[in-house]
Amino acid sequence: MMTVNPFGENMYILWDEASHEAVVVDPGMMRDGEREMVTKFIDEHNLSVKHILLTHLHVDHITSARWLADKTGADVCGSVLDAQLGQELPDQVAHFRINIEVEPLTVDRDLVDGDTIPLGDETIQVLHVPGHSPGGLAFYLPQSALLISGDTIFNGSVGRTDLWGGDMAQLLSSIREKIYTLPEDTVIASGHGPTTTVADEKRFNPFI
Repeated sequence: MMTVNPFGENMYILWDEASHEAVVVDPGMMRDGEREMVTKFIDEHNLSVKHILLTHLHVDHITSARWLADKTGADVCGSVLDAQLGQELPDQVAHFRINIEVEPLTVDRDLVDGDTIPLGDETIQVLHVPGHSPGGLAFYLPQSALLISGDTIFNGSVGRTDLWGGDMAQLLSSIREKIYTLPEDTVIASGHGPTTTVADEKRFNPFI
């Protein structure tokens, strides 16, 4: 996990120790130094990045997705249900008054609920968790008891729903049906803030 950009976004690099094949989740780097930090880590660990996985297409999670794809030869994977957000990336930058230049983003591969992505001996399961955005995704690694949840759920909180396509009832349903049904020892690594577990959120999250 690396925390980047003014929004404090958590991006993740997952890799297989044997093959050095890797995926990067939500590369939201906005500064040259952040990009250099990521590429240096990839180079130092001799990683071969196969896929860039996007939990959703809000500006703080995707600003370096195409840049990193061009650097590594990886494909950009996300939900086409967030396609409008990707096309409006320059407008998102302007809305939040971020001083960077970006181009609209189109995903190379549409991910849907139930898709799987191999990573060495692991299998990454794709969960569709709409609510924060229409195409919200979470990535579940059952062998490692790990869920990368994007901005669907946080330690003691949930994602905002006041941006385009947000729906609180849908968000809470996604959490109850897709996240709270996972084993309770599953670690939740979210898009912002510290990690938590399914057990702790079921017991203590005041929004659910």
